[in-house]
Amino acid sequence: MSTTTETGQVTGTQDKDYNIIWFVEACLSNALRLESYIADAERAGDGELADFFRRAQGESRKGAEQGKALLASRLTKA
Repeated sequence: MSTTTETGQVTGTQDKDYNIIWFVEACLSNALRLESYIADAERAGDGELADFFRRAQGESRKGAEQGKALLASRLTKA
């Protein structure tokens, strides 16, 4: 991890906006990863675990949607 903080001079994106973008990407990536975890649990016949991963996937999708909405509202103000 870098010892300096990038505040937009290099990327052109302020940290707070970059952080929202990162959060959305992480949520979407997690939702995709959980799809394979669900399939693994189903192949193993573990419905309880599959349901757990489905709930987690739903929360990841929810986080992504909330992050996208927040980012959109902030970008329209810029």
